Amino acid sequence: MPCSAKSCLSFSRLTFMSRKLQEVELKLYTPDLSLVRSALEAASAILRKPRVHERNFRYENAAGTLTQQGIVLRLRQDQQATLTYKAGARIENGISTRVEAEVVVDDFDVMDAILRRLGYEVALIYEKYRTTYTLGGAEIALDEMPFGSFSEIEADTDVIESLVIRLGLENQPRMAASYTEIFANVKARLGLDFRDLTFDNFAGVAMPGWALGV
Repeated sequence: MPCSAKSCLSFSRLTFMSRKLQEVELKLYTPDLSLVRSALEAASAILRKPRVHERNFRYENAAGTLTQQGIVLRLRQDQQATLTYKAGARIENGISTRVEAEVVVDDFDVMDAILRRLGYEVALIYEKYRTTYTLGGAEIALDEMPFGSFSEIEADTDVIESLVIRLGLENQPRMAASYTEIFANVKARLGLDFRDLTFDNFAGVAMPGWALGV
């Protein structure tokens, strides 16, 4: 018997969780990444991926319902191309837990063409530079965004909290919002009218802390 929309969604979530397709992470505003990098090196963190430029396409359907439902459909290009689905975010003490499913694809442009043929359109292009470390069972990303610098710790909640203390990050603001949500807030607060979160668009734009909500 076909399942209802609600029961199908519940089954989907159970399937995702049973396969551990889950992201648990904390985003911190860390304007001086050199301090975080020094703390990681002092703790003997392993450099998993040197600094790399990322280009991200975020997609939306014609009705705009993905964003309304808290669904992220993203195609990323860095050293490889990755298609990502995220949904069902829950926030507690700044730590976000949500379903995340990712798959590496052979060709960024072909995958983009497939998504467009399926009726999706690029709603936002955003970029960043990311350096990735591993430490104590966690992945730590140092992100240089066009509007500021952040650190993300991805692991189980207890590991995240222990690393916050170990790395001396207790006083850094916790950012519950995603980068795209922060971007939307920054645009509204500064009266910016461009669509995409790129370094070119932010060239010459002063970024006071209040614009980021910190």
